Amino acid sequence: MDMLPVESPVTTETLRVGSELAAVLATTEETNGDLFAVELRMPPGGGPPVMHRHAPSEIYQVLSGEFTFYITGDDGVTARRVARAGETVTMAGNTPHTVRNESNEDAVAFQVHAPGGPMEGFTRSAARLAADHTPTIEEVLTIAQRNGIELLGPVPHVGSA
Repeated sequence: MDMLPVESPVTTETLRVGSELAAVLATTEETNGDLFAVELRMPPGGGPPVMHRHAPSEIYQVLSGEFTFYITGDDGVTARRVARAGETVTMAGNTPHTVRNESNEDAVAFQVHAPGGPMEGFTRSAARLAADHTPTIEEVLTIAQRNGIELLGPVPHVGSA
């Protein structure tokens, strides 16, 4: 039997924020505000430059490569966790954290925020700004604040968890 190529009629929207690409899989409009889901592709050295927190909870399912998470617990101690393909990392809302790619290859994850509004708003605003020019830290702070994201400062030096 001949194999014919199968083409999907759906075009995935891709947003660039910094060096990362977010292929949008589900929007808040499609999920009544409940979720914002993306396939996140982060190059080596990529990731938010500072610790931050926001009301939505997050889940990452690492598809390839590895992500390094810095997560501050209720005790105020920040732990470093490396997650590789097949591993899942979850964070409750308002957890101080950041995620980086500290490896030498691209890292890809399925990422979900619930509720999705704050992160979708930030991602879309930052992508629009970056398409126009390299954003200043003041512009990023304004977008973050407008979307309920608190930037907390540099990542503390910690060991592996």
